[in-house]
Amino acid sequence: MIENIAEASDSTVTRLSPAKINLFLHITGKRADGYHNLQTVFRLLDWGDYLHFSLMDDVVIQTADNKADANTLCHQLLVLAGAEAITANIEDNLIFKAARALLAFAIQSNTLPEQLAPITIRLDKHLPMGAGLGGGSSNAATTMLALNELWQLNVTCDALIKIGAKVGADVPIFIFGQDAIAMGIGEQLTAINLPDQQYLVLTPEAHINTATLFAHPKLHRDITPLSIKTIKNQSNDYVQNLNTPYHNVFTPVVTSFAPAVAEALDYLKGLESQALGTARMTGSGSAVFLPLDASIASDKALLVTWIESAPCSGYVVGSL
Repeated sequence: MIENIAEASDSTVTRLSPAKINLFLHITGKRADGYHNLQTVFRLLDWGDYLHFSLMDDVVIQTADNKADANTLCHQLLVLAGAEAITANIEDNLIFKAARALLAFAIQSNTLPEQLAPITIRLDKHLPMGAGLGGGSSNAATTMLALNELWQLNVTCDALIKIGAKVGADVPIFIFGQDAIAMGIGEQLTAINLPDQQYLVLTPEAHINTATLFAHPKLHRDITPLSIKTIKNQSNDYVQNLNTPYHNVFTPVVTSFAPAVAEALDYLKGLESQALGTARMTGSGSAVFLPLDASIASDKALLVTWIESAPCSGYVVGSL
């Protein structure tokens, strides 16, 4: 589990809510429940949002009266600051949904403490939304991890992953807290050790509707599944460069109707020979990234030039 505590006081804990990238992304079939099975390697980054959790030590909520209603209890226990710009209705916010799901689990498992202190959660948002970087899912997972600790609920990591999967498909990887091979809808996770890496990430302004993508007639949904052993053994084919059969199935679809994404990706492709890596898109877009060779990653002046010349906002970030 991620334990990135940037700062802490007696009553406030600040945690990094990291971004993720997909080194490749395959869809291997459609499930009976309407979701799609996928295979990917998630890589967590040292770049993201920050969440500040402040315990209201002088207030105690008696939970017994609301044990049948996690939603009401969540309203009593949480104050969200900085999230109002994301969702007009607090109940639509992934942070609130994550907290409510955690409380519902504690109620159902009869492990909810009789008293809980309310918590103010302040969100410092840095990651763009709808970029394929997992920002909202990361916020949800970071919230679950922090509340589990601060309220001393003692929910196991495996249970948190199962709870998180119901909140959002990308939530489990952030609870897992390390680079991983993912299967199923993203909840079947196997740790993988990857070398430290720097990336140039570009975030073009393009809203990508995931539902539209999954319904697109040109989306490949039947990629042959690979074994975990194969994915581990072939990491040289997707870590720095991207060789067959590894690819992102969403890239041709997204670039066909999102010119800003196509432009950003083309810009990075023009840098491949210098960076010694393969540019690609993360998730279902819109962010794109280029792995950087160590010799380039250390050339700060060159990287500043690349960012200044980029067609959209750019960042140099590292693996977590």
